[in-house]
Amino acid sequence: MSDKMIENNQVSIVGEVVSDFSFSHEVFGEGFYMLDVSVKRLSDSCDVIPLMISERLVNVNEDCRGACIRAAGQFRSYNRHEEKKNRLVLSVFVRELEFVDEESENANTNQIFLDGYICKAPVYRKTPLGREIADILLAVNRPYGKSDYIPCICWGRNARFASGFEVGGHTQIWGRIQSREYVKKIDEEESERRVAYEVSVSKLEYLES
Repeated sequence: MSDKMIENNQVSIVGEVVSDFSFSHEVFGEGFYMLDVSVKRLSDSCDVIPLMISERLVNVNEDCRGACIRAAGQFRSYNRHEEKKNRLVLSVFVRELEFVDEESENANTNQIFLDGYICKAPVYRKTPLGREIADILLAVNRPYGKSDYIPCICWGRNARFASGFEVGGHTQIWGRIQSREYVKKIDEEESERRVAYEVSVSKLEYLES
């Protein structure tokens, strides 16, 4: 796997484990497990971020809830087929993992860098209070012809800037991973609470080819 491919998608988070390990899938005899980690925001709220971890990195039979970990890897997506539709599922694919004493107060506990291509026209809008927002979907290349599709949200002048990006445009993004709860209507009577994940953009650049 080329280092260049890894460099275009870099995530580093520090947070508290808030779930048990749950089995995800197996590749060539190597088991992969999901684990939820709560990462503090500056505003005293938290983002709960799903990690995908190989059983070769950690003892998946241990109860790690309450422990503080530092994880580095890539933000990845795959399509899960449900209810006759594909749903984009996002998680941090962990390459390095270590247990740490505690989150340091001033350290950046949630950071991501992506280098990819705009794959849908940006959606620009204003909130009722006049705050500018732009949603972009970034395709980030992976080895063997695969790509990860990462939803990103821009604010203020970044939103204005991103609203002019063209499909296929080469873009670099710095920010943080955030989780957001929403209610999905299943039918007339039934709805369910779900969590969406996206990158909250702090800085972005549009690269001329």
